[in-house]
Amino acid sequence: MELDNHAEDLASDLGIDKEEVKADLQNLVEYSVPIDEAKQSLRRKYGDGSSGGSSAPSSKEIAEITPEDSNVTVTGVVLTTGKRSIRYQGDDHVIVEGRLADETGTIDYTAWEDFGLEAGDTITAGNASVREWDGEPELNLGESTSLSFEADSIEVPYETGGDTQLADLQTGDRAVNVEVAVVDCERRTIDGRDGETEILSGVFGDESGRLPFTNWDPAPEIEAGSTVRIENAYVQEFRGVPEVNVSEFSTVTALERAVDVGVETTTMDIGAAVATGGIYDVEVTGNVLAVREGSGLIQRCPECYRVIQKGQCRTHGDVDGIDDLRVKAILDDGTGAVTVVLDDELTEQVYGGTLEDALEQAREAMDQEVVADTIREHIVGREYRVRGHLSVDEYGANLDAESFEERHDDPTVRASAFLEEVHS
Repeated sequence: MELDNHAEDLASDLGIDKEEVKADLQNLVEYSVPIDEAKQSLRRKYGDGSSGGSSAPSSKEIAEITPEDSNVTVTGVVLTTGKRSIRYQGDDHVIVEGRLADETGTIDYTAWEDFGLEAGDTITAGNASVREWDGEPELNLGESTSLSFEADSIEVPYETGGDTQLADLQTGDRAVNVEVAVVDCERRTIDGRDGETEILSGVFGDESGRLPFTNWDPAPEIEAGSTVRIENAYVQEFRGVPEVNVSEFSTVTALERAVDVGVETTTMDIGAAVATGGIYDVEVTGNVLAVREGSGLIQRCPECYRVIQKGQCRTHGDVDGIDDLRVKAILDDGTGAVTVVLDDELTEQVYGGTLEDALEQAREAMDQEVVADTIREHIVGREYRVRGHLSVDEYGANLDAESFEERHDDPTVRASAFLEEVHS
């Protein structure tokens, strides 16, 4: 439903000006407040604390709750609980979020009031509103929710506390705890919601694998080579893969023990990898069918480092570009195709020369496309094993390569091995 229609429905229900409601609704949505919660917030603001229905909420087991439910009463055990700050109605607002469970299943929750929840508590939440988040139901606990702590706990087949490994994390997880090695870390300044903000970003690793992270309130314990325990982290999608987010409410503790980082990567067919919707640290093998436009010798914006066209950056306008090398190659294995992106170092390897060599070749030919043509001659039609980070969006699948190695093994030997595996 369009925002205009939501505003019209609210204005009709509340008996107030549509444009005023629409402005408030737009403000909430722009700050990532889900539309259903935004509408409920405006109902409270304008004096209608109802959930949009007149019937009393029914008691349900968690497995029975669906996004079609408006309000429910549910009893369960708090598996995880953690705080996070969001921008709400133009102000910073602290929410409590985590996961609730009973004997039938689990459900995520967001508490817009601080009810004092702790992991292991058995609670009954009356008149909890239900919204849909990423196709699944989620509980919202707010001003209209009556919450009580039960003296008798219920047994659930789930662990409390939130301890997990990186490989088990999924986008949308909240209040999780991990023990990791800091594989890579850099400090940088970004344009945040309150202006320039200094953050840490890099890669965490544990026995199960690796994931990128962002530390929004830089902790001194997080530095390259250190090992840390992080409590109350949350997971968001970044370039199509899960990213661990460490906030001002997270607890970071230095560990005295080492954390081994798994060296094995997930090996998949391209079609299966693309079907995941994005995966960090994956290996695929296929044939290079083509080298796309925008490869070879390129120019980047000195401010944001995006590729520019004819001296124009889409963000910073007319700029003096920085010369760089890049390859965007189409890799296909018969099950699917992906655009493999090589950085300057990997591009130098497949080109067989440095950036200075490429600039010299372009000057001699008076055409920078000659560099991309040389790369095409070197890699098109050959088979490569590629390891990197896969993202998938409306524009297609892209694999940012960490390694790009040509396969030299005998295809006859591989075919025989495959047939032997099939018949075994």
